[in-house]
Amino acid sequence: MRVGLLGLQGAFLDHIPHLKRCGVEPVIVRDAQALSTIDRLIIPGGESTVMSKFLQEFGMLRPLGDRVSAGLPVWGVCAGAILLSQQVNGSPGVLAALPISLTRNAYGRQIASDTRPIDIALLDLVAYPAVFIRAPRIDRVGEGVVVHAVRDRDPVFIQKDHIMASTFHPELNPDDAFHRYFISL
Repeated sequence: MRVGLLGLQGAFLDHIPHLKRCGVEPVIVRDAQALSTIDRLIIPGGESTVMSKFLQEFGMLRPLGDRVSAGLPVWGVCAGAILLSQQVNGSPGVLAALPISLTRNAYGRQIASDTRPIDIALLDLVAYPAVFIRAPRIDRVGEGVVVHAVRDRDPVFIQKDHIMASTFHPELNPDDAFHRYFISL
């Protein structure tokens, strides 16, 4: 299995130890050719506007959208969730692959970043220390979207078929449960 890490910008390197512990050698994806060789893709946290710009400049936006539409399992983490979202701050999303609407930096600026305990029954995790860094808030979930975890009442870990998104950063915890689950999709 070839798990890709979108390596244009952001915290993609933090996923590598998790994937290796899961027995997977990750592939850093920086062009359309590498994108064509993977079986699934993690879009990491980072700056969604910068990632979007690089996806355009490197000719990857359409190939990525085509692969996701064709069934490529993809996991968007924070900024990755923003890129996958159908609507962002009231405007059309970049990939628009996930029928959700979200608001960027909804919980505040960098200084408001925090760790919150959340329960994730799907992964048998209780009081999991979810790290939120300038996190987006999912305001609406569309048909077929399953909410796996919430922060207060806000969805923070969702999935529709082969696409999953988390508004927090599981790669910053030592637990490999999220990566194992993603690999199993």
